Amino acid sequence: MATSRALAYLESRKNLTGSGAGLVGLVLTFTGVAGTYWPVVVAGLYGAGALIAPPERPALPDFPTPSAQLEEVRADFRTLETYLAEVGLPASTETRLTELTDLLTALLDPGWAAELLAQDPEGVHVLSRTVRQDIPEAVDSFVRTRWWTRLTPGQEPPERHLERQLAVLREEAEQLAAALRDTEARRQETHTRYLEERGN
Repeated sequence: MATSRALAYLESRKNLTGSGAGLVGLVLTFTGVAGTYWPVVVAGLYGAGALIAPPERPALPDFPTPSAQLEEVRADFRTLETYLAEVGLPASTETRLTELTDLLTALLDPGWAAELLAQDPEGVHVLSRTVRQDIPEAVDSFVRTRWWTRLTPGQEPPERHLERQLAVLREEAEQLAAALRDTEARRQETHTRYLEERGN
């Protein structure tokens, strides 16, 4: 531990700047300017150089890139699909859930859509939240509420809330898909303008 600290200091800006200033002190000594006080001059210049050196900057955190995050979301989505296959939802909600998962599958499948999505950290966040939090919570809440509804009949059917939740989530996914489509459309328009202006 002490050795690594010593090596880190040897490579630090403070030591390098101080050493450079100390070399100036040695030059002054050899030219006769420092005189008999040359050790004090060299040490003083080294200390001054070390003090004025800019501080070391800590390395930036190595957070996963949007592409790596998207790959993690893709793996979590496969886990979610396994969970959903075991739940056993009513036909009315099963249809809405299939529509949502089909859209998410299209967005997460490797290809041009995923490449475009990887350049949109906010879009990756929306997908991550939908896959890891919103859908599991919606389905699990439905399963728990359905059990209680069987004990106390006459309450509002829990599948109505699940249908509404899935509809909202599908709308969010559709908005994300539309935003990606608009990005591609703007890119195409930009390229068209470039080609037209180049021809003039």
